[in-house]
Amino acid sequence: MRLDKFLKVSRLIKRRTVANEACDAGRVLVNDKVAKASVNVKAGDTIEIQFGTKSVKVEVLSVQETVRKEEAQEMYRYL
Repeated sequence: MRLDKFLKVSRLIKRRTVANEACDAGRVLVNDKVAKASVNVKAGDTIEIQFGTKSVKVEVLSVQETVRKEEAQEMYRYL
């Protein structure tokens, strides 16, 4: 699954366009490398998102096309 879509489906970032912009600005790292929005994400990858001064690091547990709001947090684990 594309990185920007994963960020939206998992609700780490609310909108796909915002996820796209964050990737273009170099604020998203996948496995400690700056990633574009088109990078494929799979289970086991680590994603780090930089929001201003705060940074969020998660490990991908599962990749699903659609998920309910209550189950979205089961797609990743905070590190």
